[in-house]
Amino acid sequence: MPERAVAGGKENSVEIPVESTRERLLNIAEQRFGEGGYEGTSLRAITVAAAANIAAVNYHFGSKEALLRAAVARAMAPVNTERRRRLDQLEAKGDPAAEQLIRAFIEPGLDLVLRRGERGPVVARFIGRVAFDPSQRIRELYAAESDPVEARYLAALQAALPRSTPEAVAFGYVNMLGLLALHQSQALGLEVGEDPAKLAENLIAFLVAAFDRGLRD
Repeated sequence: MPERAVAGGKENSVEIPVESTRERLLNIAEQRFGEGGYEGTSLRAITVAAAANIAAVNYHFGSKEALLRAAVARAMAPVNTERRRRLDQLEAKGDPAAEQLIRAFIEPGLDLVLRRGERGPVVARFIGRVAFDPSQRIRELYAAESDPVEARYLAALQAALPRSTPEAVAFGYVNMLGLLALHQSQALGLEVGEDPAKLAENLIAFLVAAFDRGLRD
């Protein structure tokens, strides 16, 4: 049940939703993991910032890794949902072109994340950082949340680019993921408040050209 605070006197009291301990832990985890990575962030640093304790982490999640998994699942859910919806629509109309697929993949990765209110840049940095964490275990954890829908996009791109080998398209696809993650993590200097639509258009144009003329069999 959500935690609530009461404002006003007894006669005209109003219940105001308060961020739950679980939500605070997830929000702080996104911020700290995004800034320092999984290995570089201690569980104690997260609990202190969230005004919680280790027992709260164990109660709500079970472990530091489970906390990360829950944070990744929460962050990726709207992105995966929108990517899946767009791909379903494209495939229902016929065989989508590479540019349509690239747009349907990139825009949710930037738009839904960067426009998510004040926490948008925090969530974007978190997703970008976790996607290419030095730890293979953490990358596998991220992949468990993203692979089902991403595998569909890869297969669709390979079908849309029959003149390139599946291996060449897969190479381009991995590099598309990497470039998107760089922008999400703000490693390339993405500024808070930068227009996600403009960034998406530039990135899509670059990727379309790369897939069209940059792949070598």
